[in-house]
Amino acid sequence: MAEKTRYTDAELEEFRAIIMEKLELAQRDYDRLKSSLMNKDGNDVDDTSPTFKVLEEGASTLTKEETTRLAARQLKFIQSLQAALVRIENKTYGICRETGKLIPAGRLRAVPHATLSIEAKQGGTK
Repeated sequence: MAEKTRYTDAELEEFRAIIMEKLELAQRDYDRLKSSLMNKDGNDVDDTSPTFKVLEEGASTLTKEETTRLAARQLKFIQSLQAALVRIENKTYGICRETGKLIPAGRLRAVPHATLSIEAKQGGTK
């Protein structure tokens, strides 16, 4: 029997459902992070006594920097999931970009935006 070169339409639909669920959760998390950065919750230091204001502002700056990093990472994840949806539309989803072989379905269920097989990711294709 010939080696399978792409996932069937039914399998692609299964992966699409997984990706859409992850995309919805990721977007929700990103929106929360963005809201936190825009300080919509009103937790600022305007009503803090001057003695603690400097300490609170320093902590606030560190928190905002970490939140910004998290938001950037979340946005990158969202973009990776969206790119996976495009690959599903093109019927190229699940094909390792280095080896050209199918990425195992188990890996795609765990990491649906994967573009490399474990072998390629570990550098075993050279």
